[in-house]
Amino acid sequence: MLKKSFLFIALVISLFASGCQQASGPPQASANARRYDLTGTVVSVDREHKQVIVSHDPIPGFMDAMTMPFTLYADWAFDVLAPGDRIHATLVVDGDRSWLENPLVVRQENAPTQTPSRTSSQPGAEVPPFTLTNQDGKRVNLADLRGQAVVLTFIYTRCPLPDYCPLMTSNFAAINQRLQADAELARRVKLLSITVDPEHDTPPVMRAYAMERAGLKDFQRWEFLTGSPDEVRRVATFFGLDYFPEKDQIIHNLRTALISPEGKVVKIYHGNEWKPEEVIADLRAMFEQSQSKG
Repeated sequence: MLKKSFLFIALVISLFASGCQQASGPPQASANARRYDLTGTVVSVDREHKQVIVSHDPIPGFMDAMTMPFTLYADWAFDVLAPGDRIHATLVVDGDRSWLENPLVVRQENAPTQTPSRTSSQPGAEVPPFTLTNQDGKRVNLADLRGQAVVLTFIYTRCPLPDYCPLMTSNFAAINQRLQADAELARRVKLLSITVDPEHDTPPVMRAYAMERAGLKDFQRWEFLTGSPDEVRRVATFFGLDYFPEKDQIIHNLRTALISPEGKVVKIYHGNEWKPEEVIADLRAMFEQSQSKG
């Protein structure tokens, strides 16, 4: 007999049912795409960026139970999804892309939910003098980087989804390559990758990750930062990450920021749709505008 405190309403909706067609479908999966059954509890829903954060059960053959953001293209699902719901779906992993298909939602009312912290910095806001620790164990204060533009993003080294943290690292590697080809721009830009899993991502772990994933040997332009959980939390909160503790780590969505040489927020890049070329163009535009005012 079901407990009175819980009401289960199965919302089984076919993608092909009348009135429930997706406005924009997922990418066409390749022949090499892998598919996994996913079940879990919805933590938060972001319709604008087609993202749902799910505390999921173990996915046999792919990853342990954890809390992760997933892309969901079924527009109708966002009309019914809410924190605390159970979701059953197919996780598609295809090269550097991943998404959920064929979602089934089970509404669980009165279930305790966890509301992520959300604090968004706005363009023009001054970045506080956050201090973190780099891959060599040296302390880095963002205030000491004044005079250079800073592009920073958030990752963690154990992230298994190819279009989340690994993609952010690949994008930064592409930005770094473009900077190497433009000495004038390169000397004016600093890249920072900040972990949100500081308990695991110690300086040696971050250094090994940078060398393996990004092929870095010289960290002068691009540094990988960690710190105490409180230090990381303060930075993540300022830049508007949804984050919360999960098995001694911080789970997050995606935020990338461009900071001016004066230490002010120029632009926040949400999600994973931005491209390295966009950041390079924004850097050049920012410097050109600054030069014209000078």
